[in-house]
Amino acid sequence: MAAAKMIDLIRKAGVVGAGGAGFPTHVKLDAEVDTIIANGAECEPMLEVDQQLMKHKSKEFIIALEESRKLLSAERAVIALKSKYKEAITSIKKIIEDYDQIEIFEMGNFYPAGDEQQIVYEVTGKIIPEGGIPLMVNTVVINIETLLNVYQALNSISLTQKYLTVNGEVNNPQTLKVPLGTPLKKIIELAGGAKVSDYKLIDGGPMMGKLVSEDDSVTKTTKGILVLPADHKLIIDRSVPIENDIRRSIAVCCQCRACTDVCPRNLLGHSLEPHMVMRGVAYGIDTDQDIFTQADLCCECGACDTWGCPMGLHPRRIIIEVKKQLAKNGYKRENNQEVEAVHSMYEIRKIPVERLVSRLGIREYKSHLPFSEKEINVDKIELPLQQHIGAPAESVVQLGDSVIAGDLIAKIKTDSLGANLHAAIDGTIKLLGESIVIER
Repeated sequence: MAAAKMIDLIRKAGVVGAGGAGFPTHVKLDAEVDTIIANGAECEPMLEVDQQLMKHKSKEFIIALEESRKLLSAERAVIALKSKYKEAITSIKKIIEDYDQIEIFEMGNFYPAGDEQQIVYEVTGKIIPEGGIPLMVNTVVINIETLLNVYQALNSISLTQKYLTVNGEVNNPQTLKVPLGTPLKKIIELAGGAKVSDYKLIDGGPMMGKLVSEDDSVTKTTKGILVLPADHKLIIDRSVPIENDIRRSIAVCCQCRACTDVCPRNLLGHSLEPHMVMRGVAYGIDTDQDIFTQADLCCECGACDTWGCPMGLHPRRIIIEVKKQLAKNGYKRENNQEVEAVHSMYEIRKIPVERLVSRLGIREYKSHLPFSEKEINVDKIELPLQQHIGAPAESVVQLGDSVIAGDLIAKIKTDSLGANLHAAIDGTIKLLGESIVIER
């Protein structure tokens, strides 16, 4: 397929990264690189979407990977996944026998294996410069589900469905496919309902996921919903006001630097030292801008909080707040460095997922969940105009319009970074604003 046509099909379909920040895929694939990495390592415990798609949808995502490799003029395509994904590896090996330039790279079961900077180093041995992206080392990283959406786009099918794992305090934890915009309350019902009356929801995994309401809806970047008791430590930690965290840090932080010792970015050789940011916040250091601007290097993985700090403090939350204040005041890190080598303790300090799960207090919840593609009927959906990095899409429908699933309802702003949005169910436009509501 011609490059321009392929890019146009992906753009029209509204494909963005299926996890994380939702970078528009038509922009990511408009480049030339040496290597494309299909990221199947699945960073977070309890989430199984990519693992299961590699098993059940291997042919489709591998076709998309090969087409993407050609588009990028890449010499090498690598499917990077954890070696424990035995069934997925078996499925993939059967397919890639026909593809000379696609290979499998097996990784250990450590956190955060799916972080794109981590996976680039593991696969290529190259270290992305501080504050950089894989393109800087001639590499593109793309998620497995994103590749499946690329496959759909190349067949002129717009992005209207989302795979997600529902786990935790539900009667029937599973991975399922739902229309974009499905209310999270409906997701809980589809998983057999909650097993406890007082619960909270995390959108994403236990490490990097955010607290959400059951009135929120599934977006293009939703990878999982974790249902936990309201008094679970993971919920309480996310509910504490940031002012309390800062006061506790000022009073308690002993500068042991355990948070820095386990920081994945620091272990990759980047000059991020969470304990120094904590020191700066505690003592009001204003003579060394670098102490604070290094916060921009943080990937917010939470290793410093959960695995590092022996005092129960939250360096990650404080660093996120510092990043917000830097952005608000227009400060940018200007001295990002090229990195020559990883930390000497890089291999030794990888975080074992099994021990992490125990520390998080979620070992009781199931893994190897059922996978379902059963068609889900939803009567009402809510689709935010911004489900991606860049500018919100612009509505192209009016109140009262009738739409069918797949119809374009909002498009990319002219000459701006963004993604199109399509109706995920048949129905009528009931509300326009920052979101579009459709009812059957």
